[in-house]
Amino acid sequence: MTTKMGRWARTALAAGAVALLGSAFAAPVDARTFRMSVSGDANTMDPHSQNAGNVTLLLRQIYEPLVMRGKKLEIEPGLATAWQQMEPTRWRFTLRPNVRFSNGNAFNADDVVYSIQRSLHEFSQYGIFTDTIGEAVKVNDLTVDIITKVPDPVLIDKLTSVFIMDLEWSQQNNAMRPQNVRGREEAFTGRNAMGTGPFMVRSREPDVRTVLVQNPGWWNNANRESNVTEIVFQPIASAATRTAALRSGEIDFVLDPPVQDIPQLQAAQGLKVVTGPEVRTLFIAFDTSRDELQYSSVKGRNPFKDIRVRLAMYHAINIDAIHTRVMRGQSVNTGAFYPDAVNGYSKEWDKRYPFDVNAARRLMREAGYPDGFEVTLDCSNNRYINDEAICQALVAMWAQIGIRANLNSQPLATFFPKIQRDDTSLYMLGWGVPTYDALYSLQSLLRTRDGQPGNGIWNHGRFSDPDFDRLIDRVKLETNANTRRGYIAELNKLIHERAPIIPLHHQMIPWAMRANIDVVHRADNQLEVKWVKVN
Repeated sequence: MTTKMGRWARTALAAGAVALLGSAFAAPVDARTFRMSVSGDANTMDPHSQNAGNVTLLLRQIYEPLVMRGKKLEIEPGLATAWQQMEPTRWRFTLRPNVRFSNGNAFNADDVVYSIQRSLHEFSQYGIFTDTIGEAVKVNDLTVDIITKVPDPVLIDKLTSVFIMDLEWSQQNNAMRPQNVRGREEAFTGRNAMGTGPFMVRSREPDVRTVLVQNPGWWNNANRESNVTEIVFQPIASAATRTAALRSGEIDFVLDPPVQDIPQLQAAQGLKVVTGPEVRTLFIAFDTSRDELQYSSVKGRNPFKDIRVRLAMYHAINIDAIHTRVMRGQSVNTGAFYPDAVNGYSKEWDKRYPFDVNAARRLMREAGYPDGFEVTLDCSNNRYINDEAICQALVAMWAQIGIRANLNSQPLATFFPKIQRDDTSLYMLGWGVPTYDALYSLQSLLRTRDGQPGNGIWNHGRFSDPDFDRLIDRVKLETNANTRRGYIAELNKLIHERAPIIPLHHQMIPWAMRANIDVVHRADNQLEVKWVKVN
């Protein structure tokens, strides 16, 4: 069994390797710069810190997992070429040979073992993907065994979201653990990255511009489909400014065009819009833990502990008005916790409580709040499509039943750290499902937070119900598919009856771009530039 080389030898070899690869994969004649924009920047470059769409959008161009998803979201080999289940709790992964990180360091089993361990750190939000893993064991340089604490029916799906990081680079740069974004920590990995993927970092200016360039040592360069050699990632918070930049030719692609501009963009010469449903659900969540809310006029008690208050707020929402006026039709109204692409979706429980202001007022009186109360609603203004406008509409609707919601709208960079400190009484969140399995949502958002990896990691209202916990734990362990679906069906029923959250809609994802841009549009709303062509 070999080990990694010493620093001097490694550096010398890396320099030579990169030089050779650079000549072998010189920029093609039709090399192109691809300028993309989104409303909010990634708030870190650390691959195991923040499990958020804007972060993974950027990092998936640089880092790779053991197992990937293809153009139709099918499972494909990544840094592992093969895997097999040796025992109910032991999986063996054969690693891809001749792979190097973009600094020239060789990729091997040490990096896999380290990355899995790192994802389980308390500062990581990626424990939801590795929570059942007891240990990762190096068999040899190109073989790793992953041993789970219990049989995990969705382990392979989870591993598509676990990026592999260079152990040596981490050691050299004091980056052995994830950045503590919630604690507002500055870290080397906040601005720097080292992966095996098709692109590597040239420069990073948070909230301004990040430039990635083609990785000349990428293991799959011989089969590269894209002619993009440089990515300019430019966050633009203003929707109007993003649209104007696209129309003027300043940028090539907008991930989140404002829905009100889509008809004009579709009709504009030299532009096109590609659209489809996203596996993402927007919902309202409550602080149901504190005996007295932090941000409310109610003293000595917490109105959100009362299911009648939560149901009153549900009844007060005119979801059709949000769909037509705010989202301009670019949403799918839902009463479910996840869309139908997710294993565990139930049409039976995809039904909303009706919009009924009188019923809502009656519930408020029964709960002891005939005159309503004041509370703060935390909302992002640059993460989801028309997120601030959705929250503004909710404020107006809840006012009809006496709930005076003070909207605290803020950019992603401050919104996420705030709610991750549980510093909220009421908030709106959007949730994608990268595993395409209901457990990911149930465990992350509704399981009691007990310190175990993944449990309640995004449950920032600290909802806790033993019936939910019992069933979620059964879903996690059950390997019989039919029995498992039965447990999820029970949970779907409980979500409807006890209203721990208020589902709003599944988000549609229109992508707007110059007419000369070809992309692969996927329901996970994650653009893979390795498939982009600039014609």
